[in-house]
Amino acid sequence: MFEKLIRIFKIKDLRERMLYTLALLVVFRIAAHIPVPGVNAENLQKFFEGNQLFGLLDIFTGGGLARLSVVMMGVGPYITASIIMQLLVMVFPRLAELYREAGEAGRRKFNQLTRYLTIPLAALQSYAMIIMLSRLKEPVIASLTPFNLVTTIMAVTAGTMFLMWIGELISENGIGNGISLIIFAGIIAGYPTSLAQTFALVSGPADIITMIVFIIIAILLILGIIIVTEGQRNIPVSFAKRIRGNKMYGGASTYLPLRVNMAGMIPIIFGMSVILFPGMIANFLAGSSIVWLANIAQSVAGIFENQLFYAIVYFVLVAAFTFFYTAIIFEPRNVAENLQKQGGFIPGKRPGNQTAEYLTYVTRRVTLASAIFLGFMAVVPFIAQSLTHIQTITLSGASLIIIVSVILETMKQIRAQLVMRDYEGF
Repeated sequence: MFEKLIRIFKIKDLRERMLYTLALLVVFRIAAHIPVPGVNAENLQKFFEGNQLFGLLDIFTGGGLARLSVVMMGVGPYITASIIMQLLVMVFPRLAELYREAGEAGRRKFNQLTRYLTIPLAALQSYAMIIMLSRLKEPVIASLTPFNLVTTIMAVTAGTMFLMWIGELISENGIGNGISLIIFAGIIAGYPTSLAQTFALVSGPADIITMIVFIIIAILLILGIIIVTEGQRNIPVSFAKRIRGNKMYGGASTYLPLRVNMAGMIPIIFGMSVILFPGMIANFLAGSSIVWLANIAQSVAGIFENQLFYAIVYFVLVAAFTFFYTAIIFEPRNVAENLQKQGGFIPGKRPGNQTAEYLTYVTRRVTLASAIFLGFMAVVPFIAQSLTHIQTITLSGASLIIIVSVILETMKQIRAQLVMRDYEGF
C-alpha cells in the first residue's frame, strides 16, 4: 500500500490531480464555516439538537446547515434538479433522445439544462429554509427585513452554484466524481465529533458491551457494503466465428458483467432528497397565520417525526429509486442490439428480442436484491439505535454507503491511472 502511495506522488500528473482535488475540498470546508448574517447561534443549536430530521439533512451539507453557512443547502438543489431531469427523460421522448442518442454534445446540453434548473430550486429551497427558521418560537434569524431576505437567498443560491462548479472542476481536472466527493467530504467532516461524542457515553461495564456491539455492527455494515458494491452477475457471451479473406475471427467466449448494485449510492441520495421535502414544507407552513393550514402542517410534521413511519417510507423510496435509476442507466434492448451487431449471443438464447427479455429478467432479479439491500442500509440507523440506544451518524447506512462507494470508485480511478502509466510495475 505504501509503495502505491509513493508511486502516486512520484507521477507528476497524478500528484497534481490529487493535490488539486484536495485543495478544492479544502475550499468547500472553508465555505461551510462562513455564516449568513443575523444568525442567533444559541437558538440554532437548540433547534438542531431537538430536530432529528434536520440533523440528518445537516449530515449531507457537511455541517453547513447547522452553521447556517453560505453553502447551507449543499449540493441538494443540484441533486433535486437531476432527479427532475431524469423523470422528464421518462416523460418527454425528445429529451430522452437528447440524453441517450445525441452523443457527447447532447449530454453537455442536458447537463446545462440541469444547471439552469438548479438556480430556481436553490433559491426556492433557501427561501423556505430561511423563512421557517425565522418563524420559530425562538427565531434563528432575527430582524429579517426584505433586503436581508433577498441578500441571504442570493448568497445561499450562489453558494450552491459555487459547490456545483467545484464539483465539476474536480470531475474534469481532479480524481473521482466531484459531486460525490463533496458529499463524502461533508459526511467525513462530522465523523470525528460524532465518534468522540459516542465514545464519551462509556461510563461502565454495560456501556462497554453496548460499544462493542456498536463497533461490530459498524464493521459488518462496511463489509456488507463492499461485498454488494463489488459483486456482479456474469452472463456468458459467445461470439460467432467469421472468415475474412484467409483469416478467421471471433469464436471467443467471454461474459457480460452485471453489477449487483448498478445504481450505486444514487437511490440513497434521491430517497433522502425526496423524504426530507414534505418535512421541510410542513415545518415551513406550521407558522402560517391560517389556522387550518398550520394545523395540517403540524400534523404532517408530527407524522414524519415518527421513526417507524419515516423508516418505512424511506425504505420504499430507496427501493423504488433503485429500480428507476437502474432502468435508466441499463437498457437490455440496447445491449442485445449491440451484441447482435458484434456477432455475439448468449448461449441458449436467440439474438434480438429473446436476448433482451432474458437480460431484463436477470436485471430485475439482481436489482431486487440491490433494492432490498439499499433499503435496509437506509433504515439501519433506526435498527441500530433500538439495539444500542446510541443515536449517531456513524451507523447511518446512507452515510456509510456513500463513503464506501466514493472510496472504492476513487481507488479504481487511481488504479486505472497507475496501470495506464506503469502496468508492469503496478
